[in-house]
Parts: sequence; structure tokens; C-alpha cells
Amino acid sequence: MDFDPFPFTVASAAGCHLTDIDGQVYLDYLGDYSVGLAGHNPEAVREAVASVLENGWSFGAVAAEEAEVARLLCERFESMDLVRFTSSGTEANLAAISLALKSTGRNKLLVFDGGYHGGFLSFSRGRPSLNVPFDSVICDYNDLESVREAFRQWPEQIGCVLVEPMLGSGGRIQAAPDFLKGLRALCDENGSVLVFDEVQTSRMSYGGAQSLLGVRPDLTTLGKYIGGGFGFGVVGGAEKLMLQIARGGERSYDHSGTFNNNRFSMAASSAMLGTVLTRAALDGLFERGEELRKRADTLLRCHGFQATGWGSLMGIHPTDVSVDRASDLAGTDRRPVELLFHELLERGIYIGKSGFVTLSLPQTTETDESFLTALESAMQAVSAVSPRLA
Repeated sequence: MDFDPFPFTVASAAGCHLTDIDGQVYLDYLGDYSVGLAGHNPEAVREAVASVLENGWSFGAVAAEEAEVARLLCERFESMDLVRFTSSGTEANLAAISLALKSTGRNKLLVFDGGYHGGFLSFSRGRPSLNVPFDSVICDYNDLESVREAFRQWPEQIGCVLVEPMLGSGGRIQAAPDFLKGLRALCDENGSVLVFDEVQTSRMSYGGAQSLLGVRPDLTTLGKYIGGGFGFGVVGGAEKLMLQIARGGERSYDHSGTFNNNRFSMAASSAMLGTVLTRAALDGLFERGEELRKRADTLLRCHGFQATGWGSLMGIHPTDVSVDRASDLAGTDRRPVELLFHELLERGIYIGKSGFVTLSLPQTTETDESFLTALESAMQAVSAVSPRLA
């Protein structure tokens, strides 16, 4: 992550601590943008990767770990009959969109303002992006009427609805109680494929956000933390959709990638799914995140800020207005959050420059107390300066 006056440069990391090149130690509350759920250098992943180094890592063939990871994923996610691996969440979303559009024979992709689904799939009104040129319709998150209107306007053209169960980079905004269920119903009514991007939200429970919410998508994409810090992505879902990329099928499309099943990622993912990401660990992380966000929000609102989010993912915003969609944050002066980032860094806490906070398993209630203490002190410093930012 680059920022003025110079980038924060890390020399080593362990658990939930980072050590910079000057020897300063920081509590990590960014967690590599949610990749580091297991913390840095977790033992189970390290041992799995060491075994790969001993036995070879690039075969151009199937390795045993690949089948194991597929089995573990299909056991966790009831909506996954079959899976296909990719090298990143971005590629998983590209594959899911393509599968959905091919299966429906339609050309339009429905997404949401503020939605981020990878480096080439960023959908924010008024913000230029280097996107893959899908024919996209952008609706408002948590606004079913905007989706109904889109289907009324293009009833036979929308083949795919791509949504995060919590709007991530768009502000860490929770879905309203009936929003995702409403999307499921609208897709069923209009013959469209519903895709859940659970690259981040799959950490919410053993079976992902979809399990907690009781909504079954047609396709699901995962990535980030499941690879234990190594590049990983997967798309999985209904058999009839996934068989489109099974060679030898009645109608099949080629999906290839040299590193899709690389042994480092497969071994690391097997360790994460088989050893680290237990039901108890994920439930405990979710509960700790809910408690931390509530306490942080109470503190922040004393200064005209707020904390949004869900479970172990949190966003800090310099506004006290209700935030239900990305447009609610449009025009907000983000400089106080950037100042907060630097003030926290000065106090030994590392978060995202945008106000992104991510919990990890090595953190404890004690480190959470350290985070809150630093946050209160940093907010006092920000509040003393922020009137002069105008």
C-alpha cells in the first residue's frame, strides 16, 4: 500500500504483529485486506507449504490436495455441487459471470454501486475503472426497487446478478434483512443467475454468509484468506451450471490456467479448511468482531464518525448519517480518516488507509482493548485538527 510521505514497509510478521524495517512493532488490524484471517505465518500453513517444497510444486497434473480442497469446500457450502479453482478472487468472479451469461444466453450483468469484485470488476458511479467490458447495469445496494426497475427495462437481457452479501470496498455496508432474499426471488422470476461474491464474507460462518442468511445462490466465489496468504480463488455452484466447464460435456467451454491448481495454494488451502477454519474458530471471530464494532462505533460517534460492517469486518467513516448504500458516502471528505490512519500508526496500530479494519484469529480481547485505547486517543487528535481541514 503506497501513501505519502513514504510507504509503510514491513520486514517481518508473525501472528497479529508486524515489524517494519526500522524495527518498530505494530498490532495488525488490517490483516492484509482480509487475506490474513489466520494471522501471519500460521503453523499449519507453514508446515503444509514446507511439504510442497520437499516434494515438488509444479507438476502440470492433478495433485492429491486438489481433490481434498474441493471436497472440503463442497461439504461447507451447501450451494456448491462442483467447484473450479482459479488463481484469485478476481478470476473466480470473471468465471462466474461468464458461466452465468453463457447459461442464460443473455448479455447484461447487474451489479451494485460501490461493488468491488476484483481489479477488473469495480463498479462505482462516477469513478473510472479499468474494467472488463461486460454490459453492466448498476443498481443501488439495499434498494430492491432499483433492481425491479432494471428487470422491467431489460426483462430478457439480464443474465447475471452479482452481489456481495456485505458491500465490501463500497463501505462495509450490511445487507438489509430482506434485500438478498428479494434478489433471490427476482432472479427466480426472471430466469437470471444469482452469484454471491463471498471472497470476504465467507468468513462469517462455517458455511459462509449464505448459511447465516438462509439464501442459496446459484454460484459462489471465494478467495483471499482461504489460501492462507497464497493466491487462491474458486467458483462453485449448481451442477448444471458448473458442467459447462467440464470437458466432454454436451455443451462445454474451456477454462484453463497454469496456476489454478498450483500446489502451494492447494496445500495451504487444505490446511486452512481442514485445520484452521473450524466452526468454533469462525463463530468466535464473528462474535468478537460484533462486540468490537459496537464499542468502536460508540467511541467514534462522540466525534461525528461511525463504524459500519458485519462480523469481523469493519469500516470507519467520518460521518454520522445513516449508511445503507455507497451513495450515502458520496462526497464525504475522507481526509479525516486518512489522518486517523496516521494517528493510529503512530500509536502502533495498523489499519487500512480507507478506514478498513479486519480481525484475525491470533488477536485477542486484550489486543482489542489496545486497539480501542489507541482509537480513542487517535480520535481526540483527529478531532482537534479536522476543523482546520475545511
